[in-house]
Amino acid sequence: MRLDKLPQEFKTALPVLNQIQAAGYEAYFVGGSVRDSLLKRPIHDVDIATSATPIEIKEIFSRTVDIGIEHGTILVLQGDIGLEVTTFRTESDYQDFRHPSEVTFVRQLSEDLRRRDFTINALAMTSKGEIIDHFDGISDLKQQIIRAVGNPYERFSEDALRILRAFRFASVLGFSIDLETIAGINATKALLANISIERIEMEFTKLLVGDFRQVALREMLRLSIDEQFPVDLRAGLIQLEKVSDKLNLETAWTLLVYFNHFDEEMTKKVLKIFKHSNHFVKKIATLLAGLNIRLLDNWNIDRIYQYGLEDSLQIESILKILGFENNFEIIHEIYNKLPIYTKRDLKINGSDLLKLANGKQGKWIGTLINQIENQVLHGELANEKAILLDYASLQINNKLMID
Repeated sequence: MRLDKLPQEFKTALPVLNQIQAAGYEAYFVGGSVRDSLLKRPIHDVDIATSATPIEIKEIFSRTVDIGIEHGTILVLQGDIGLEVTTFRTESDYQDFRHPSEVTFVRQLSEDLRRRDFTINALAMTSKGEIIDHFDGISDLKQQIIRAVGNPYERFSEDALRILRAFRFASVLGFSIDLETIAGINATKALLANISIERIEMEFTKLLVGDFRQVALREMLRLSIDEQFPVDLRAGLIQLEKVSDKLNLETAWTLLVYFNHFDEEMTKKVLKIFKHSNHFVKKIATLLAGLNIRLLDNWNIDRIYQYGLEDSLQIESILKILGFENNFEIIHEIYNKLPIYTKRDLKINGSDLLKLANGKQGKWIGTLINQIENQVLHGELANEKAILLDYASLQINNKLMID
């Protein structure tokens, strides 16, 4: 099989591949980029596999970075791009069900492809667009099947993360996992306990936002793969499997913690266990709190001001997914009439108050700013500096704010 037209991503990488070949070595495009080009999906990282050893690659190119030289991977820098170039290799017994105890460099492409996870990823492509397929990956692409390369039990025993990768590909591509591969997953699923939560989170994240999430979650739940997670999410996953809407990651996790009946504290704890960033943890906790409030009452000025336009609309979108009556118009209507959008929009600040109080500091400054903020928000004070200074001066002179 041969591609009629080489995608631009490969054309950009061709100079590196051609230079390796010009030095007398074999070199091919491999893996996910080849798969996605055949599926006419967006191509992300273009990787090159070669018969040249890492030392030989470093001799060919003047600008390289040793990003994984012990496993045969060198980052080759050309212009403003960087390409991962990996030596053909075989792998010995896996010491932790994830990493090989020893990597052996080989000169045959077929040996390198044999160690890969699924047939649809065990594809290589020449500079001319000719596809090299030793394991019927093209046939599986056409039949939309996820099949382990060789013996499924061996593949998953080598690297248990491949179990979650199978469901991630099912979610993203909409493919079915073949029966022998399912049997291999079922026989080795307990090995997922050996995989770091960072790696689990990476695959789980992609699974949650896949277009075919429902089918993947259904099969994953059937095999009780979720029992290997460090937190019990099953109740939420069962409910999330019923949601047909396309989800972004924030919405997916908000729904998941909501379905699990987690409070804000538990939500933060669970997200931290899954090694999410502080920003993401805060975002989900905010969306969950806003959702719970919105379920009890409609939007008003204070809530729109508190959550802002983006979060308010996202909360309303989640409400819609849950099947509740929603009103996006009222959010825009209230937001567009707000006199200020944040405290920073006030025409007065703490420094102004300090001057009025002859430099006397204290908690009263924050209290008075909050009071002014609330009155401006509700139209009781105009957001004009002279008016706000007069109001603040009155409070200070009457010693209503200062102890």
